[in-house]
Amino acid sequence: MKTNHKSNQKIQTSAVALLNLIVLFSASEKVTAQNTSGIVGVDHVGINVPDLNTGIAFFSDVLGFTPVTQIGPIPLDAAWKELNHINPATGAVTIKMINAGTGASIELFQYADNKGSRINPNADDIGASHIAFYTTDIQAGVKYLKSKGVKILGEPFLTPSGDTAGESWVYFETPWGSKMELVSYPNGKEYEKSNPKTVLWSPKTIAKKSSAIDFDATKNKVLIEKHLEVWNEKDQTKRTALMNKIYASDIEMVDCHFIAVGNDAISTFIVDLHQKNPDFRFRAKSVETNHNVVRLYWQFGSKAKPATVTGMDLFVIENGKVQKLYVFVDEAK
Repeated sequence: MKTNHKSNQKIQTSAVALLNLIVLFSASEKVTAQNTSGIVGVDHVGINVPDLNTGIAFFSDVLGFTPVTQIGPIPLDAAWKELNHINPATGAVTIKMINAGTGASIELFQYADNKGSRINPNADDIGASHIAFYTTDIQAGVKYLKSKGVKILGEPFLTPSGDTAGESWVYFETPWGSKMELVSYPNGKEYEKSNPKTVLWSPKTIAKKSSAIDFDATKNKVLIEKHLEVWNEKDQTKRTALMNKIYASDIEMVDCHFIAVGNDAISTFIVDLHQKNPDFRFRAKSVETNHNVVRLYWQFGSKAKPATVTGMDLFVIENGKVQKLYVFVDEAK
């Protein structure tokens, strides 16, 4: 069978153009939807509970959240019940809003004389849902929940591969039988290592409140001196000990080419740097502090050429340790 090369080229070109148009249209649709609707994120999650006081006690006494507002009982007319698929015989609703830390708020609903189903949906039922709470230490979180009499559904599972490698999670039950989750990824998830344009929101990325120690310029300068020791230390054991003292366990190092999360990832980068430049050392040119933000101008090179590479590091100090490290490398002259 004969083929027309020029015709095939036209078809391929048209296909690529169409694909690009679809991608562009899809992206513009998202922007248009967000701009038109004004939707910016999740405000709260609503949950029906059989007893409001039990629900409030669980979220406040067990999970440590703060009840804030309450309205009701609110009588519901027949039209509202029909529109929202509520049993005609169900009574008034009382609503409690709870501040859930750095995440979306939680809204508890209790219906008087509730004639709806008392059976929680199975995990594979359409419409079944759950809330996941982030913990910095999943083993500690499980131990704590068990001490409060909370039923844990199995053991924490560490995702071994794929986009969410590094994430640990486990389900647990509320006193009324709803399934919820503990999740933890202190060193980030696998997909973040490729420096994607869009990352998933996480409570651990919310800025923490700085303490008075974070504004101590003298202590922060000492912290930066220790930082240079970390980057010049070639002994793995010594470097790890230093890192644990001055870096937060979930520290993020942000370079224009990549993002490293956690001490292990940063240490791996340092090892590679030493292997490629065995005679080089980091030296401070100047250090400037502004509350809990520190700016370090540095040079990296050998004794003969100490300023082979120059740049600036920007540190965000939280709770006496480096939480964020932004690296800027000067362009070669």
